[in-house]
Amino acid sequence: MRTVIGVDAPDALARARAAVAEGTGALVAVGGDGLVNLALQAVAGTRTPLGVIAVGTGNDFARSLGLPIRAPEAAGTLVAEALKGSLVRDIDLGRIGDHWFGTVLASGFDSRVNDRGNRMWLPLGRFKYDLAIVAELAAFKPVPFRLTLDDGSVREVPATLVAVGNGTSYGGGMRICADAEMDDGLFDVTVVGDCSRTTLLRVFPRVYKGTHLDHPVVSVYRAARVELAAPDITGYADGEPVGALPLVAECVPAAVRVLTGGLTG
Repeated sequence: MRTVIGVDAPDALARARAAVAEGTGALVAVGGDGLVNLALQAVAGTRTPLGVIAVGTGNDFARSLGLPIRAPEAAGTLVAEALKGSLVRDIDLGRIGDHWFGTVLASGFDSRVNDRGNRMWLPLGRFKYDLAIVAELAAFKPVPFRLTLDDGSVREVPATLVAVGNGTSYGGGMRICADAEMDDGLFDVTVVGDCSRTTLLRVFPRVYKGTHLDHPVVSVYRAARVELAAPDITGYADGEPVGALPLVAECVPAAVRVLTGGLTG
């Protein structure tokens, strides 16, 4: 066993890719969703399994899979047992160009919240995003989105946000795509339509339990390929900026093997 530590993210990724190319038995990410996202770039499309010890801020990748959260001893034991017993699960990943993501591609109000949340040091976890939400509400207005799904259908809608989910949650437990499954070959696309600040304040707290999906202002679509276009919006995947819209996301079935210790998610 050896530890891969880079001087920065590109160096860490280069080292992780080298370890995978050399035939390491597994790549284990110890950190949060940002580090897991980096690790995905190294193992996606290979047979090298990914282990996750989720000790970061959001931990939504681990949460979507039912893995231990902020419990390094339990997560370490699970990884060790999975390695011994070859207990792995093949899951889908999203891909934007050559960049992979495991949980959610966020755009709109939620990506602006990400912008603000990433600039905040405190508080940690979901409470940071709660404060960022409140701050962003002051400048809130719907965005004209053009949404193209893999059946060729196009929807042009003023929307508060559009979230493309391979996993269920983002922002430290916000279950924006609560019914998403990570092995069905499809994204769940959650669209929160044009609504007032008052309606948004009523709907958004329900995202932690996933009960927002039955609200009239919310629509859900399922597709393997999604093209998003909107002015002046940055897309975030796994909490990491992936560029300005328009963006095309594709769901790639069984793109990565994850050490699960027998958990099925």
